[in-house]
Amino acid sequence: MRPLLSLAVSEACGDDRPELSDAVAVAIELLHCASLVHDDLPCFDGADTRRGRPSVHAAFGEPLAVLVGDGLIVMAFECLARAGSGAPERLVPLIRTLSASAGASTGLVAGQAWESEVDPDLEAYHRAKTGSLFTAATLGGALAAGADPARWQALGDRLGEAYQVADDLRDAVSSPEELGKPARQDEALERPNAVATLGLMGALERLHMLLRQASDAVPDCPGARGLRELVQLQAKRLIPKKLAQSAA
Repeated sequence: MRPLLSLAVSEACGDDRPELSDAVAVAIELLHCASLVHDDLPCFDGADTRRGRPSVHAAFGEPLAVLVGDGLIVMAFECLARAGSGAPERLVPLIRTLSASAGASTGLVAGQAWESEVDPDLEAYHRAKTGSLFTAATLGGALAAGADPARWQALGDRLGEAYQVADDLRDAVSSPEELGKPARQDEALERPNAVATLGLMGALERLHMLLRQASDAVPDCPGARGLRELVQLQAKRLIPKKLAQSAA
């Protein structure tokens, strides 16, 4: 979803440097994969499966999993640097944007740290752990095309929070087979989550609200209709089947 969103924004902004927009999309997915490898480690979720297969530490051991996650982060910035060498005026803000999405103040590192707190601020936790890469996708897509990124911030923010609320819902109501990873992890590990804070129906209502806000946040542009359709497509995919049937 993240690279697809980034490419869609680049296209909506003209995409005059497709090699750079491609690199941004790849870099964001590499950062996302790094976060999953680290998230599965015994010191965090201790998950032995991911996407229906053994997680990296389960297959190759904890030391290699730490190194794989670190290596993927470095690879993300290598990929971006290679593609952006011909457009340094765009590369610098792109590096700043992706660094913020991965770093300790507002990015993935901050999200993992919030998750380790006893009583964190749920919205701050969601913005950092999941929302940061969605915001990086929309801002990065615009920056790669030489457009103003500020117009795209709200779309990334709302979609990112929606994705995390949906993930909390799936963890609460789906089976391990459906998820491709262990279920009920938030409850077992006493992690902050939307279901525990808002209740099942409250979290579902918040998800619908965030998806509406994301659709409304798409700025006027030649590709606005396609982007709104992309948001609606993701809305259908994000809502767990059990809850979608109940809402219907």
